[in-house]
Amino acid sequence: MNGKQFLELLARLPARVWLQAVFGVIAFVVLAVLGFAVIAGVAALVLVAILGFKAKAWIASLFGRAPAAQPPQREVHQVTDVQYEIVEKKDDPPPRN
Repeated sequence: MNGKQFLELLARLPARVWLQAVFGVIAFVVLAVLGFAVIAGVAALVLVAILGFKAKAWIASLFGRAPAAQPPQREVHQVTDVQYEIVEKKDDPPPRN
């Protein structure tokens, strides 16, 4: 089937099929636009919420309110020199399975 035969096949389709195809394409475009709008709206709400919390902390720091309690800093203990000894016990019986 070449391109001319395919176009002739499409031309023979009834008007009902053409209308359904047109309405299907329009519905697909509308749903795609609405889906994008929903995703963009959720992203905008998350961004506004994050900026709101940051602004709240900034305004609280301007008026001298103490920031939220933080856990205490850990003390770092470093071991710089360790001595160890490997001891082999040869008089023990082999382990049982």
